[in-house]
Amino acid sequence: MKNRQIWLRSRPQTIPGAEHFAVRDAEIPELGEGQFLVRNAYLSVDPAMRGWLLDEGNYLPRVEPGETMRAFAVGEIIASRNPEFVAGDRVTGLFGWQEYTVADAEQVLLRASERDLPLSSALGVLGLNGVTAYFGLLDVCAPQAAETVVISTAAGAVGSCAGQIAKALGCRTIAITGGEEKRRKCLDEFGFDLAFDYKAEPDLRAALSAACPEGVHCYFDNTAGEISDAVLANLANGARVAVCGTAALSTWDPWPLGPRVERHLLTKRASMKGFIALDYKARFPEAISAIANWVRAGDIRYAEDILDGLDAAPGSIKQLYDGANKGKLIIRLAAADDLVRDPQRGG
Repeated sequence: MKNRQIWLRSRPQTIPGAEHFAVRDAEIPELGEGQFLVRNAYLSVDPAMRGWLLDEGNYLPRVEPGETMRAFAVGEIIASRNPEFVAGDRVTGLFGWQEYTVADAEQVLLRASERDLPLSSALGVLGLNGVTAYFGLLDVCAPQAAETVVISTAAGAVGSCAGQIAKALGCRTIAITGGEEKRRKCLDEFGFDLAFDYKAEPDLRAALSAACPEGVHCYFDNTAGEISDAVLANLANGARVAVCGTAALSTWDPWPLGPRVERHLLTKRASMKGFIALDYKARFPEAISAIANWVRAGDIRYAEDILDGLDAAPGSIKQLYDGANKGKLIIRLAAADDLVRDPQRGG
C-alpha cells in the first residue's frame, strides 16, 4: 500500500506557491508500539503554514526541504497498536499533506467525536479555527455584553467564528474584510452588525471613528498592517487586543515598519496580547463542546471551500493569501468519499 505525499522541494521567500512542492509515493512503515495508522479524509490549508516554511524563528520548527509538508488533517484510524486509539476512531492532528499517517498520541490534537456534524468541520469550526476564535475572544479579549468588538478578516474561518461568538454574548460586532461579496457575507450569513470593505473604504480610520463613538473595546487582529493601524487609533479606554495573525504582511525581511502602537496602548490603558491556540490544548474539549452546541442552535454558521484531491494541495496556500477562498479552505481525499458511501461510518 503506497502513501502519496506532498513534500517541500524548495524554500519560499514569501508566499508559497505550487512550484515549491512536489508529489511522491512512499512506503507506509510498520506500526511501532503505541502507534496507529490514520487514513486521512480531509487536509487543512492554514495561514500558519507560511510561517512554518520561512527561515525566521517560529513557534514550531521550520519544515525542511525534502520533508512532507506539515498540515493539520482529520481521518479515521484503520489499524492500531495503542489501546487508547482504536480502529474506527476519528482524530485530528498534525498528520501532514498525505493520504496516510503513522501517528502516536502526541500528534493528536483532538478527537472528532461530534458525529452528527460533518467530519470536515473538525478542521474548521470544530477544529483549530474554532478553538482559536474561542480562546482568543473569550480568554484574551474577554468581551462584555454591549461592548464593541472589531474583527479583521472577518469572513474567514477564524474571524467569522469569533464574531458569532461575540454576537452570542450580546456584543456589538463590526467586521473588516476585503471585497463587497465578503462584506455582504459578514452581514447576511455571519450576523455582524456592521461590515467594512477595507479595499473600498477611502479612510478606514475615519469610518471606524464614526461607527464607534465610544471606541473599540475589543479587537481580534488577524491582519496587522494598515488595517490594524486604523483600528488601534480608535481604541476605547481599557481596550483589549488579541493578536492572532499577520496576514496583511507578505514578508518579515526586511522587518516592516509602521505607526507605533505604544502611545495608543498607553493613553487608553489598553492591553495587546499575542496568543497561540495550541497553548490551550488541554482545554480544547471545552471549546469544541461549546462551539458544537452553538452550531446546533444556529448561533454559529460556517462556510467551507473544499478542493478535491491531493494534487490540489501545492497551490492552495497561495490561493489562501490571494483571498480567493470563500470559507475554510480544505482538501478532500478519497477516504472522505468512502466514509460518506458507507452509512455505518458516515461522513
